[in-house]
Amino acid sequence: MVGAVGCGDRLGAMKIFNPATPNLSPHHAKLYAMYEVAFTVADVSAALLFVAGSILFFSKDTLYAGTWMFLIGSIFFGAKPTIRLVR
Repeated sequence: MVGAVGCGDRLGAMKIFNPATPNLSPHHAKLYAMYEVAFTVADVSAALLFVAGSILFFSKDTLYAGTWMFLIGSIFFGAKPTIRLVR
């Protein structure tokens, strides 16, 4: 399959998406695992902030706090693809 992601060895490009990267060395495996933990923390944090923000939107007294939770949750959702690219 020419041009597919993960075919960097044949094409000389896209090596950042090589699925064998975590298995290159013990250091790579540890680094890969750390990025996966960061990705999961960002994912769970974003989801929790969105749920809490949704609950806070039911009352006018907590609307401001809910808006901030949505904003912070959105930042976490935006961090997820960044973590994947850096990994």
